[in-house]
Amino acid sequence: MRFNDSTNAEGGLSARGADLPRTLIAPSILSADFGHLARDCQQILAAGADLLHLDVMDGHFVPNLTMGPDVCKGVRAACPGALLDVHLMVADPARFIQPFAKAGANHVTYHCEVLSPAAGAEFAKQARDLGLTVGVAINPPTKIDLLWPHLDIVDLVLVMSVNPGFSGQAFIPEVLDKCRAIKPKLNAHQHLQMDGGLNPTTAPSAREAGCNVIVAATALFGAPADQRAGIITQLRR
Repeated sequence: MRFNDSTNAEGGLSARGADLPRTLIAPSILSADFGHLARDCQQILAAGADLLHLDVMDGHFVPNLTMGPDVCKGVRAACPGALLDVHLMVADPARFIQPFAKAGANHVTYHCEVLSPAAGAEFAKQARDLGLTVGVAINPPTKIDLLWPHLDIVDLVLVMSVNPGFSGQAFIPEVLDKCRAIKPKLNAHQHLQMDGGLNPTTAPSAREAGCNVIVAATALFGAPADQRAGIITQLRR
């Protein structure tokens, strides 16, 4: 499954040529219980999540080291029908395209801070040749002008609403202006995603600014399992 397929396992994604769907909820497994990762991923999809977001960090582009392709492979085995959205917070994203594609990823997002538009176009070609959709991310301090040349390359734009590296950070409201500027420039098939500090209190601002994919980590996996379906409903409203 990909961001431009007709459905995912939960029936949530739109086809090319169709209107974009309802708000999609993408739990970030960075805040899941890694001792029971398969259980948490299966449970959150059963609770109504549309896809799973994998935050890949290299300890260089961001000050943390997280998961690699083997984690993605394990999640794919546990959740064979899920859309796996891999966010590459790494200094050299191109080297990870093939390993994550082999591990079962459906989508890869690179950062405009690390790839030029020409390199982004080559990244996108390599990813699409392997059957993946492609996104570009921008960090809170980054000037939006750096993003513009990448828009025609991608299926999704990810606006970070925290400085990437760790889950549980506070939402940075100033990034909403980026979303308001980006949204009118996207075509009918491109998604606008936000990640960082999103919860039932902050998600409405992201949706109002044009985001249709909401990444949530602590807000979901930090809550008791029996409350997560209700939180997904709140995030989607």
